Amino acid sequence: MYIYNVTINVEEEVHDNWFSWMKETHIPDMLSTGKFTGAKMCKVLVEEEMGGLTYSVQYSTPNKETLEVYYKEDADRLRQEANKLFAGKFVAFRTELEVIGEAVLTPTKE
Repeated sequence: MYIYNVTINVEEEVHDNWFSWMKETHIPDMLSTGKFTGAKMCKVLVEEEMGGLTYSVQYSTPNKETLEVYYKEDADRLRQEANKLFAGKFVAFRTELEVIGEAVLTPTKE
């Protein structure tokens, strides 16, 4: 499995509108491409010198090939939508992660 991670720093003045748009529009649009099996949105708890609020959005995809198809078919369109609404009010840094192991702890009863 691969994770397409997008770390975004957004200016406080547009944060509330951006956050609502992410939850109600952008993340559902990403998932509706059929290239991702799930998404997780996390708030980054480190304060940035540049200010603003920072989030990491992690989209799960089964393999590198599916991610490449996303880049080819959907990425430009979805990025342009964000730029139309919030141009100059955010910066995004994208990384690809390959999941090489996963563990889940289950609570024990005392």
